[in-house]
Amino acid sequence: MTKTPPLAAEPGTDSACAVADCCAAPAVVIPMAPNACAEDACCVHSHAPTATHAAVATPGATVFRIPAMDCAVEESDIRRALDKVTGIKSLNFQLGARTIAIGAPPEVIPLAVKAIQNAGYEPTLVPVEASTAALASAQADAHDHDRHDHGTGVKRLAAALVFALVAEGVHYIASDMPAMNYLGLAVAALAIWLSGMETYAKGIRALVRGRLNINALMSVAVTGAFVIGQWPEAAMVMALYAIAELIEARAADRARNAIQGLIALAPEEAEVLQADRSWKTTPSKGVALDAIVRIRPGERVPLDGVITEGRSAINQAPVTGESLPVERSIGDPVYAGTINETGELQFRVTAAASNTTLARIIHAVEEAQGTRAPTQRFVDRFAAIYTPAVFVLALLVALLSPWLAGLDWLDAIYKALVLLVVACPCALVISTPVTVVSALASAARRGILIKGGTWLEEARNLKAIALDKTGTLTEGKPRLVEWKSLRDGDDAGPIARIAMSLANRSDHPVSKAIAQGLSLPVSSVSSFTALAGRGTQGDIGGRTYVLGNHRLIEERGQCSADIEAALKTHEEQGRTVTLLADEDSVLAIFAVADTLKDSSRTAIAELKALGVTPVMLTGDNIATARTIASQAGIDEVRGNLLPEDKLREINALQDRHGMTGMTGDGINDAPALARSDIGFAMGGMGTDIAMEAADIVVMNDDLRRIPETIRLSRRTHGVLMQNIALALGIKAVFMVLAIFGTATMWMAVFADMGATLLVVANGLRLMKTKDST
Repeated sequence: MTKTPPLAAEPGTDSACAVADCCAAPAVVIPMAPNACAEDACCVHSHAPTATHAAVATPGATVFRIPAMDCAVEESDIRRALDKVTGIKSLNFQLGARTIAIGAPPEVIPLAVKAIQNAGYEPTLVPVEASTAALASAQADAHDHDRHDHGTGVKRLAAALVFALVAEGVHYIASDMPAMNYLGLAVAALAIWLSGMETYAKGIRALVRGRLNINALMSVAVTGAFVIGQWPEAAMVMALYAIAELIEARAADRARNAIQGLIALAPEEAEVLQADRSWKTTPSKGVALDAIVRIRPGERVPLDGVITEGRSAINQAPVTGESLPVERSIGDPVYAGTINETGELQFRVTAAASNTTLARIIHAVEEAQGTRAPTQRFVDRFAAIYTPAVFVLALLVALLSPWLAGLDWLDAIYKALVLLVVACPCALVISTPVTVVSALASAARRGILIKGGTWLEEARNLKAIALDKTGTLTEGKPRLVEWKSLRDGDDAGPIARIAMSLANRSDHPVSKAIAQGLSLPVSSVSSFTALAGRGTQGDIGGRTYVLGNHRLIEERGQCSADIEAALKTHEEQGRTVTLLADEDSVLAIFAVADTLKDSSRTAIAELKALGVTPVMLTGDNIATARTIASQAGIDEVRGNLLPEDKLREINALQDRHGMTGMTGDGINDAPALARSDIGFAMGGMGTDIAMEAADIVVMNDDLRRIPETIRLSRRTHGVLMQNIALALGIKAVFMVLAIFGTATMWMAVFADMGATLLVVANGLRLMKTKDST
């Protein structure tokens, strides 16, 4: 599949959208904002991420809340209704919040609302003004409504089940007593009323509009059974079906909201520095940007920021999935929801409470949940054909059985009604979204942000992975890896201190690496001068020293055969060499290199074990590239590549291997990330453009997350296939039993209920998946 590379955008502006096949996954941006997308539609862009769990009020999109839309059946109904409205560019459903974002011109919105109403649903507009507060309120209302419904629903369904059992008892004990039968019929009707009014309302609306969905099938089946005198079974079937629906809804909510609890990790209050230098506890949502916040050991970080004072170990697991705390000091970032473990810190706030990295991760996962994976789209299309086909089959059984099998009309109708109950595609429809959402939530908890079910499913098919070097395979910053004094017999300490003193005065990354690597006390430097493109010079203890590159030493006439040989050895290993010299000779050689990440070698080995070919694509010189590739275990290397060269290499890999992924973190990687079949961005050090172009973001820059994603994709595909086989297999067995007259409505409803609960439980297993990395 091909993708159009998106452009970076500032908040409030549009950006191009990646489109793949019939539906692109939402181009969710971390740390920028997500873009929503719908099947067979252009993208709707959102650049105002919030911490809410509702569809986003994106530019050009209008958000509605639909209280009755709580599962895939209602979503499909509304999709079909809106398919007939010309001018709609995109739809973004959020079942957890029961919202839909409609991307369409203003004049089309009333037509869309009318179509939704004609489908039997009542949409309520979510105002665009103060969208964060509005959506948060909508979400809170949704959760309060759900909690109230679940609480009262359990009691109501328990009463319905009791009445259904009473009806069964009356029918069993006093079937030949007319008065008792009337009592039993009344009790059965009460059970149906308590458990099935919502099902009836939805079913009748569907039948009036000529749609044969699950609710329509159940309404016809229960009504038919009641009319032909099987009222005890009608009552029990409706009660059990309603109970199954409630259990299914709770399980689906658990999957959809699996990531939601993370938002509670960020404290609601922060200790903020005031103008008079005092500290005041303030609600986190009211803390201004650039405010100074203090956190003590053991406290959670309330907002995103940059450390201005202190040093501590930070547990970043909620954001990056890292299992071990990381050391953080002045200048390092901290994220809301992480835990300060050892020392007191002060940090400058860089993001509002509604725009923290944690909030954006949660929002991005919910955007991904709003899109439909390929298997889900297939299941929806299959169910749209399957349900009417079964209805026609049941009708034929009712009409033809008396002629072909010699059954009386009541028995034939009963058999057809059993067939309708068995055929309900509830398990089939719910199996895919629960599985996909569980996998997305599991990945997010591991620091892997997958922007949609499409990429989750497709990752299993990757045959090759192209990897950038700097920041992806390597640490992305130079380190002092070796140094050597060239003065025989001299104590190396004074020489190292001189180098440290000069390096400490320079802002050049190589000098900073030398200073950090030596970490010695500094001497006073006078007459310090930066030698452009060469190094630095200064006077220490009355003598003049230079700390510079090969070119500077050659210009000073201080090179020798031994020095040239040493330089060549280091350069062949991809190192940058700096030399310290006085007026007379070279005193020491310092080798700086961008070192391989500890995780890279393991990640490459895991990719190979999965049958995926790793290839390095880098703009660095080929010698350095080959050195790093050799250390990582990569056999194929391409060096000296410009961004357009990387694009060409991606095309070549796709031609040679098939489905190809790209992993990178820089602006120069963005075109290749967008062109690849699946783009992986390193989220810790990555640029906004790279993360927008990518389909999957690795929040902690651990390359082992790439093979972990592939394994998760393969497990998810396996569970999807298991669920489809379970749903269809159980249905097929009981449909045969129903046709041959050995299945009852009791058996039918338990088959439907059992299949639904099985596939939901199987899908939820993915939330508990823990990878070995």
